[in-house]
Order: sequence, then structure tokens, then C-alpha cells
Amino acid sequence: MATRNIIVLPYDEKWAKAFCDIKSELDSALGSLAISVEHVGSTSVPGLAAKPIIDIDVVVRKTDVEAAIKALATIGYEHEGNGGIEGREMFKYSGREHLMDHHLYVCPEDSRELKRHVMFRDYLRSHPDAVQAYSQIKKEAAELYPHDIDAYINHKGKVIEKIYREMGVE
Repeated sequence: MATRNIIVLPYDEKWAKAFCDIKSELDSALGSLAISVEHVGSTSVPGLAAKPIIDIDVVVRKTDVEAAIKALATIGYEHEGNGGIEGREMFKYSGREHLMDHHLYVCPEDSRELKRHVMFRDYLRSHPDAVQAYSQIKKEAAELYPHDIDAYINHKGKVIEKIYREMGVE
């Protein structure tokens, strides 16, 4: 799903329920293939402003990535490759209009990208000052670049890099 208009909203408690609704359908399709289904990204951090799109990483064994891709196809998810990022497989979807907009990724359990997502989420959940700084730069970026996702991402990059340095991640 491509972002056309960048809108950053204050945190909404409904995002946690929206994740649970999506996760329920993913669990039904994936069964034991999924080691876990992780709510990552800004909507997973209480108090953090975010684009109202749920980011989800489905964690599978490396040997189960293809099986997960096939299982997700049965409920309307179409595999789009890794988007140039090793360690994750991207999906677009149709027939999921009853669910909140979301980005879905399948990641093998040893994925560097998965580890970065989870570490970033967990760090923010326990560092309110970082949440405040990240919220502020996201709002500013959305105001400055409401139709340019690349500029939006670049604008908030310095704050993200600072948070990664605080986490001890390069």
C-alpha cells in the first residue's frame, strides 16, 4: 500500500485493538507457521504520534517463509518481494477492507530487520523522552512534506539515528 497523503495523528488506543483484529485473521491463516505476530512501528508505542497504519512482522522459521507466503495468499495477501531489504518479505492485500490499513511483513526469526523493529519499539515503550522527540519530528515532517514520503522519512532520520545510537545499535 503506497502512502499518498502523509497524516500523523496523536496516539490512539484503538490501534492496539486494530492490531489484535488483524492478528486474529493472520493466526487463523498461518496456524503453527507463525512463531509470533509482532505489532511494530509507531502505532505499537503508547503515546507516540503515528501515521494510522499498523505495521506487523510475522515471525517464522527460515524454512517456513515460502509456506507462510502461500498461507497468506489464501486470505488475500500478495507477496511483493523484500523491497530491497533483506530479512523481510512484503505484502499488499485485497479483501481486507474490514481491517485497519496495515503493512505486513514476514520475517525469519534470525532477521536483522525484525530485531531492529522490535528493539526500536521496546526502547520507545520505556523511554518517554524519546517518544516525545520522535512524535514532534514526525508531526513536523508530515506538515513539511505531506505528499513526499521520501522527504518525510529523511526529515525524521536524525531523530531515528539518535535513538539507535542511544540503544547502542549502528
